[in-house]
Amino acid sequence: MQDAFVGTWAQESHLSAGILGSLRDLNHRFLDLTAARTGHWAACGGTSPSLHLAGQVAPLSVAQRAAAAACPYALFDLRFQDDGYWRSRLQSAGAWRVADESMPEDDTVRFVRLALFYAWHLASTAGVEAQLLLGMNGNTASAFRRITVNQLPALVVTESAHLSARWSDCAAYWSALTAAASRADPAALRRVQLYGLQLAAAARLSNS
Repeated sequence: MQDAFVGTWAQESHLSAGILGSLRDLNHRFLDLTAARTGHWAACGGTSPSLHLAGQVAPLSVAQRAAAAACPYALFDLRFQDDGYWRSRLQSAGAWRVADESMPEDDTVRFVRLALFYAWHLASTAGVEAQLLLGMNGNTASAFRRITVNQLPALVVTESAHLSARWSDCAAYWSALTAAASRADPAALRRVQLYGLQLAAAARLSNS
């Protein structure tokens, strides 16, 4: 039953293999980036002991990170559910052009550039892909559709500071994901995928 639910997430939303493959690659890149962090992500509600996600991800092998990354949703977040923030941000994104981009390059900047282009591409399809995969608010997806690829660099400049783990306030999810990946346990990974889908569905309902 769990396998069917996870599988139909992609089938019912008509997601292509290319879209899911790109998402898994981004997830893997994000996990690599997370493992290299020297800080830590916030814990549940800000009241529990800090969730040292970097310490959980760093011991995973390349194959184990790939297994953890193979979720049918993003493991990273750029405040996509925050409609008010993105409405204001996208209204001022028109002054830049691709050729004008000039900023220090590091792994976070490179990742955010790829993630924003992916988000723009999903939103440009005018379907629900951006909402399902990224947790993007529907109004935000519409706003992304109204900008061009030449306006994306203006977003990369500021959004690198907002990159975080998705559901960074849920230690149980990340502990379960990294533990299942470290044990190479497909059944446990499927259960974590289902857990993530439930979190995504709950967030979508709360934003609707």
